[in-house]
Amino acid sequence: MATIPSVRPLAVNRAEPPAPRLEELADGVYAHVQPDGGWCLNNSGIVVGGGRALVVDTAATERRTVLLRESVAAVAPDEPDVLVNTHHHSDHTFGNSLFGPGTVVVAHRETRTQSAEAGLGLQGLWPGVDWGAVSVRLPTLTFEDALTLHAGDLRVELIHFGPAHSTNDTVAWIPDRGVLFTGDIVMSGVTPYTLMGSVSGSLRVLDELAALRPRVVVPGHGPVGGAELIDANRAYLRWVQGLATESRAAGLTPLEAACEADLGRYADLLDPERLVSNLHRARAEAEGAAPGAPIDVLGSFREMIEYHGGLPGCHA
Repeated sequence: MATIPSVRPLAVNRAEPPAPRLEELADGVYAHVQPDGGWCLNNSGIVVGGGRALVVDTAATERRTVLLRESVAAVAPDEPDVLVNTHHHSDHTFGNSLFGPGTVVVAHRETRTQSAEAGLGLQGLWPGVDWGAVSVRLPTLTFEDALTLHAGDLRVELIHFGPAHSTNDTVAWIPDRGVLFTGDIVMSGVTPYTLMGSVSGSLRVLDELAALRPRVVVPGHGPVGGAELIDANRAYLRWVQGLATESRAAGLTPLEAACEADLGRYADLLDPERLVSNLHRARAEAEGAAPGAPIDVLGSFREMIEYHGGLPGCHA
């Protein structure tokens, strides 16, 4: 059996990224993009129509949510009526607590359940981050399969998919504008992450998202693009499945396989340590685990730290 390299160069954490930017995607539809898209630097959406505003996802920290609120204020005169959470991960939900009581938080039923269970746990992974005055604010309106919202004449279709990135993924699809907010089902220039979801499920969901034929794809992390982002995520996850099969046959652990892997065309993706977790998920599925079945998240995170050579940087 191969051994994990005893000496791995300590990865140099990236410098403080540029400020977030507001991008107009179509009439009344905007993306609040947080470079560089690494750990806890997610994107949000803003939809404005008929004097109403809807926000898709918040941010991880108080300071990041303040910047998001400034973007909202730049295009909508009033507090948003609705705030949608695409899934329960805290970088997308901690900022819920910093919006006013008149804003209704909407999400899939399981997003509410898992947000309550997760609490403020993410803060323990990066104790050096200034999280600010955030707290857990749960959705008060939940749905099962789909829910249609309206901002004036703009129809916003919330559709539950999964397991993919998580077990409770929701996309926000604006068919009249061809804009798709994918949450973390799709990443852009950032390594996908399926530990709490499914590799096989992600591939199925990505096929279903491609069938919508979106003109603009807003990923959970990284730059906005088009349907090519869906294709890139599919290619990466197929590669992970192949690597999982090969490494399992060779008797390698997921960490050993990740350390030995030639990343090739994926070497430039941010947060490559996620390969360890993706291999854990792919191997579990190959061995019969159901998509979304629980996996040791903290154990996997420790292995990602080992692969990275230290705690990955978080600039939230």
